Amino acid sequence: MWQSSPPGSIYDYIRVASFSIGADGLIEQWSRRAAGLFGMAADEAIGRDPVEAFMPAELRSDGHRRVGEILDGKEWTGLVPFRMPGEGGAHGLAEVYVMPSETADGERAALCIVVDVRALRRIETDLAASQAIFGQSPFGFVLFGTDFTVVRANQRFATVFGGAADDHRGRTVDDYLPGPEADRLAATLKRVLETGESVTDLQLVGPTPGGTGRRHWSMNLYRVHSGAGRPVGVAGLATDVTRRHIAAREAASARRNLALLNEASARIGNSLDLETTARELLDVAVPGFCDLATVDLYQGLLTGEEAAPGSWAPAHRESAGGSAELRRVAHASAVADALPTAVAGSGAPGPDDLPPALGSVHRFPFGSPCAIALRSGHVEAVPGDDMGFVQSTLAVPMVAHDTVVGLVQFSRTKGSEPFGERDRVLATELAARAAVCIDNARLYRREHERALILQRSLLPPGDPEAAGLDIACRYLPGNTATEVGGDWFDVIELPGHRTALVVGDVMGRGLRAAVAMGELRTAVRTLALLDLEPAEVLSALDEVARGLGSPGGGERSEGLGGSGGAQWPSRAAQKSREADLSEVYLATCVYAVYDPVTRRCTFANAGHLPPAVVEPGRPARLIDVPPGMPLGVGGEPFEEVEVELAENALLTLYTDGLVESRDQPLDEGLDALRAVLTGPQMPLEDACDFVLSTLDTRHGEDDIALLMARIQGLPGEAVGDWTLPREPRSVGRARELARSQLMAWDLDDLVDTTELLVSELVTNALRYGEGEIRLRLLRDRTLVCEVWDAGLVQPRRRRARDTDEGGRGLQLVGLLSAAWGSRRTPRGKTVWFELALPTGAPAVELSVEQLLSMY
Repeated sequence: MWQSSPPGSIYDYIRVASFSIGADGLIEQWSRRAAGLFGMAADEAIGRDPVEAFMPAELRSDGHRRVGEILDGKEWTGLVPFRMPGEGGAHGLAEVYVMPSETADGERAALCIVVDVRALRRIETDLAASQAIFGQSPFGFVLFGTDFTVVRANQRFATVFGGAADDHRGRTVDDYLPGPEADRLAATLKRVLETGESVTDLQLVGPTPGGTGRRHWSMNLYRVHSGAGRPVGVAGLATDVTRRHIAAREAASARRNLALLNEASARIGNSLDLETTARELLDVAVPGFCDLATVDLYQGLLTGEEAAPGSWAPAHRESAGGSAELRRVAHASAVADALPTAVAGSGAPGPDDLPPALGSVHRFPFGSPCAIALRSGHVEAVPGDDMGFVQSTLAVPMVAHDTVVGLVQFSRTKGSEPFGERDRVLATELAARAAVCIDNARLYRREHERALILQRSLLPPGDPEAAGLDIACRYLPGNTATEVGGDWFDVIELPGHRTALVVGDVMGRGLRAAVAMGELRTAVRTLALLDLEPAEVLSALDEVARGLGSPGGGERSEGLGGSGGAQWPSRAAQKSREADLSEVYLATCVYAVYDPVTRRCTFANAGHLPPAVVEPGRPARLIDVPPGMPLGVGGEPFEEVEVELAENALLTLYTDGLVESRDQPLDEGLDALRAVLTGPQMPLEDACDFVLSTLDTRHGEDDIALLMARIQGLPGEAVGDWTLPREPRSVGRARELARSQLMAWDLDDLVDTTELLVSELVTNALRYGEGEIRLRLLRDRTLVCEVWDAGLVQPRRRRARDTDEGGRGLQLVGLLSAAWGSRRTPRGKTVWFELALPTGAPAVELSVEQLLSMY
């Protein structure tokens, strides 16, 4: 079948026409292409003089001469200007090839072939531009034919894939790319050729000839057409983007690393538990950084040894049996059915090569990368094995404050990207952050344990005992997250079978709070033994608390130096003192004194929660004790409240951890406490447990101190109380009363000693005291004798000289009694002594030295 222009013909691109001239020099034949070129139909052109019709007037004479020569049989080729009627008289330029011919009658004629020079110039320019772009481009150009073989490639393309540009003709995509990538490119070429839709930035990966590395290309594909618009192939522009890909991968890796570090900062170290911190590290690392990971910590660190972690693994111990003992505290895996850790570089794991189980104690062999990392403190890379699934492992020592506390191993499996230098840096940073948190947790745990030991050592041991009181107590320390607090309670025996009950709370936590609590508790005991009133005890305790913030216990005036000049404090010393004084210790405290004879209890409160009391058959109530200011504030006096308690009443002292938390307001906690105390009566120990288990204490948020006492006054038959007139015969009367009372109590063994000591105290009251004399005997766990008078002068024991007639009475009291002392009363003083009740064993007689010491 004939076509107007055969496939790939040059006539698709240039304008060519033909016509013939007869013997008369006029146009005889006019082709369609001539009509298109000159813009004149055949019926208009045939019979016309071509020179007159198309050439400019100034060239017509020469034109006629040329036509005459041609008709004489001479060929001619040249450039001829012509007019284009269809273009408004515009001039064109044609290359004309004239060949002489003959008609059927033997007359001379001519055949003219005309080519539009403008189209040729355009083709020439286009070819030059195409050659410049295609051949001189720094990018790889390749043209695929309709059969998807290479039709043409430029030199840049040949430089990448080897050989000369012509050597690539006829090749296919399989000659350049591996199977999957070649199939993908072939499918894309087919789609572009069929649809005409261009494809930009097609990412391809493959090796270069003779190279081992992977290269990345970005390819743009578009369909190429002939001049007639027929598809003739697909052109491709290939750009090597390997560096860009590497840069993008490094940027993505840097972003990932920053994100991991940010996540590590937020998630690692939220707990003060060593194992929890190790698990937090692996939660961050797997799978974001690696596929497998383990953490091993030194066993000595976990058991709380005082030695620094670096000394747990001395070189001579490691050389004998490998590394020091470590415990596997955490492992994580993102690979299904994988071992807990990698046994990298050891081949297929055998029975002895299995990784340590979680929680097991183990050692690394001396020459292993893990042991080397522990000794050197540097990261060791462990290559993967050929038979296992691990590609590579990083053994990273966990270093905190120049001390190695353990080892973390990060592993990547086959198919994952191997560890690079950036990964080593990130692994070191992750391990270091976790190590600091673990070391801080270790230090905190050590401080917490010390504070807890100190705190418990300062609390009353066992179950405290007191006359006229059944006592039960509980102390629950805060957990490791809230630290040890400064809560304390105490039960102090006072003269006259009285008992001081104390509950306090130092504000703050940690070892410093526990130490401050110990100092305040010691001060309370010292002040209580002076038998001061409760308000006086708190006032003195307030002074002690204010002195805890300064070195030496308070402000001190500067004395004179050895040279006689005034010693002014240096500026540095003054700043140091100001800094120390800024550490104010505040504490709250309730101090109560209970007298079992009268069942009256005197309370004083320093900013503490009010005591609660439950009397039989009545609901629980809070005793209205003026709260006062906390200890350490100073400047405000404390008030006392005296309350008479019913027999079998339940008195409760407590700290705020029992009734207050973040989720429970104080008022609600106090209401809940009253409701619990109003419940059914039960043994005191059970009552303590019932209160703690029933109340929503949120235990762990704060320390809890609970002190409960059931009131049991001394029975009337256990008390002997007499008033004696101020006269000499009262001494004998006192002896008689004491003897009769002891006989009634079946304490015959104490009669002689008691008579002697009572006689001494009553005699001193007559000689040095004032007003009437009161004698009282109390029998409970011990026998107490008290002599009261209105004198304010306190007795003072002294060593009598040989010539003194007196001064030996108190020495005798001190030798024969278990304890003795004196205290002030609102109306004078009381001198007392205490004797142990007989146990059936023979009485201890005084030695000669003891007797002679009185003379």
